[in-house]
Amino acid sequence: MDLAIPDMALVVLIGASGSGKSTFARRHFAPTQVLSSDFFRGLVADDENDQSASADAFETLHFVAGKRLRAGRITVVDATNVQREVRARLVRLAREHHVLPVAVVLDPPESVCVARNAERPDRDFGAHVVRRHRQLLRKSLPHLAKEGFKRVHVLRNESEVEAARFVVEPLRTDLRHESGPFDAIGDVHGCRAELEDLLGELGYALERDGEGRAVGARHPEGRRAVFVGDLVDRGPDTPGVLRLAMGMVAAGTALAVCGNHEQKLARALAGRKVTVAHGLAESLAQLEKEPEAFRVEVAAFCDGLLAHYVLDGGKLVVAHAGLPERYHGRASGAVRSFALYGDTTGETDEYGLPVRYPWATEYRGAAMVLYGHTPTPEAEWVNNTMCLDTGVVFGGKLTALRYPERAVVSVPAHETWYEPKRPLGGAVREPDSVELTDVVGKRIVETGYGDVTVRAEQAAAALEVMSRFAVDPRALWYLPPTMTPPPAHRGGELLEHPAEAFADYRELGVREVVCEEKHMGSRGVVLLRRDGSGVAHTRTGRAFFADAAEASAVLARAAEAVTAAGLWAELGADWVLLDTEIMPWTAKALDLVKDQYAAVGAAAGAVLPAAVESLAAAAERGIDVADLLARTRRRAGNATAYRAAYRHHCAGPVRIAPFQLLATEGATYHDRPHLWHLELADRLVAADPETFATTRRLLVDTSDADSVATGTLWWTELTAAGGEGMVVKPAANLVTRGRRTAQAGIKVRGPEYLRIIYGPDYPDHLDRLRERNLGHKRSLAQREYALGLAGLERLAKGEPLWRVHECAFAVLALESEPVDPRL
Repeated sequence: MDLAIPDMALVVLIGASGSGKSTFARRHFAPTQVLSSDFFRGLVADDENDQSASADAFETLHFVAGKRLRAGRITVVDATNVQREVRARLVRLAREHHVLPVAVVLDPPESVCVARNAERPDRDFGAHVVRRHRQLLRKSLPHLAKEGFKRVHVLRNESEVEAARFVVEPLRTDLRHESGPFDAIGDVHGCRAELEDLLGELGYALERDGEGRAVGARHPEGRRAVFVGDLVDRGPDTPGVLRLAMGMVAAGTALAVCGNHEQKLARALAGRKVTVAHGLAESLAQLEKEPEAFRVEVAAFCDGLLAHYVLDGGKLVVAHAGLPERYHGRASGAVRSFALYGDTTGETDEYGLPVRYPWATEYRGAAMVLYGHTPTPEAEWVNNTMCLDTGVVFGGKLTALRYPERAVVSVPAHETWYEPKRPLGGAVREPDSVELTDVVGKRIVETGYGDVTVRAEQAAAALEVMSRFAVDPRALWYLPPTMTPPPAHRGGELLEHPAEAFADYRELGVREVVCEEKHMGSRGVVLLRRDGSGVAHTRTGRAFFADAAEASAVLARAAEAVTAAGLWAELGADWVLLDTEIMPWTAKALDLVKDQYAAVGAAAGAVLPAAVESLAAAAERGIDVADLLARTRRRAGNATAYRAAYRHHCAGPVRIAPFQLLATEGATYHDRPHLWHLELADRLVAADPETFATTRRLLVDTSDADSVATGTLWWTELTAAGGEGMVVKPAANLVTRGRRTAQAGIKVRGPEYLRIIYGPDYPDHLDRLRERNLGHKRSLAQREYALGLAGLERLAKGEPLWRVHECAFAVLALESEPVDPRL
């Protein structure tokens, strides 16, 4: 009894407890292919029967299954899986990784299941559990296909289970055993005469029927044509093109993938409602003149075309609109949709046509991808991909690529058969360019750490800042994320305290954290080049130094320190990108200090002492102003402390305190522990202590009370000496637990710094301030962190500048969200 499963399948075993699923899985699959819920319960709880651990066990199981499916490996889930919602998660997992889910149901009699459980001392639950499982299974069986399972195999007794044998079938798209040679032919669009010309140019001998119509073609050297789709519509002879292509496919001298025009024609011929546009009317009118039998053949041919093929051991992929590497050889609605239509921004250009994402500029796969769909004046290589649609129906050319020779062969159009909405040609985009269309409107940025949505109004706000104030976008590779404080401290007279930061990480399972001294400066991203040039900008993209000469001098000294530290050679780079604090505070915030903090301090200094003097005099005259006098004296003291707090950070030479190496050519470093970054920074300080400043640090074990106490004491000493506070970070740097990524850092600020932020009298309002809501701020920090990592990874991969800038721009856009800036 053969049970067919497609290659790369997710096989979901379904059956009551005691139905024999685990024994069945061991018999038919390798141990590494089977993911058992019992095993994962034991893995997370040391007890395979601990049902309280099921949630964590299944979360871990799904994570491992996802990794296997991403790698294209057959994966078997061994659990009861009798609940619909449990199966739904597995079907979603298969869809996410573009593989086909298969259900294998083991349904022996209830007595068999009960007897098997009775033989196992660890299964001491009663027959009612088996009965409940079987009831759920009975309800599910008729609906498994509708749930999304592409194949359902049901084994109803022990003899069927014993006779079962799995047969792994390659997907129909998998033609890796076909090595060619091939001649890939671009969009024909009903241009039969030009197709005959091209086949002749390629060396094929046409075969004609009794009426002289071309019904096939054969190459004397055994080459085969591969049509990339859109054989039909717009041109003068769609039936003639189909007769020739169909004959070649039937004879084995050609392959063909489906184009969006074949997809629509098949729907129309099946009587389904479609919009008759873009040349479909011409095809239907031409086919109406053909015999009914021919139309039936055409309908079956178009309906049976696959969306893409993988050929020659995976070295060649053919799809009508192209295909990113993650979709090669996969099967899902998303894969078929991309292969037929490509991906668009959701916007239209000046000709009313959809704006398409330039997926080929991002492609880095090993397989050559040949496609059509979007007419271009010439067939050109873009990252091992080539678009072969050179607009023959629009008066251009019909083009083929010889594979594996990589030779382009074209024939001209006999005439312009169909006027294009958009002229052929147009400017070719340079890889280091950025354009307005890259950032305007709503967009969803895929980061690899979760998708981030940027609303149109946020993009507009960021565009205002970017266009007026930011450094050249070609040097704006990264904007650091905002940083969240800890939850409010509920004891004493403090609003923030390290205890909450340590507890936050401890609850997430992050045991070791590093506490870094928080310099009272301004966040600065510093790009240094070996030749002494560079850029320093703020976390909102503005040039850090208003004076260009000062900027050049600082950056030149910093680059010399990189040289002296021997880092250029060690890192194999000609540039480094650093995340830093630049001091003093007034190097960037002078206007803020003068216009806001100093103004408040001066007003308080002028008014409150005089008020105290007047109230004291009134009290001497016997007027009862004791409460008001006490409150005013307290406010005067607060004002004195306020002025001392901001003045403490307003002097000194410009110094850079680096704390993380973000990227160099071809590399990112967020997988390196923070101590590695800080030790590298120490080498820069040693090379030039006048330009670079040390960031003091302390490791803390969040699970050890003594270590936590040491970290708390260190913070107390820092803040008592006038320091801003510290930042607590996972020592390992990037930490992910399940689907949740730990905060990149939690800033714990001291009371005197908070006095600057919240105002001189903030200690009088602690009860109100403790009710601040951090949820939005934390979400914002996570999203901006994900965008920053994605931008750095794109930079390291050498992706086009607009792809890198997309992430930096999105961070700036998110900064327009209404979040209390004091948090």
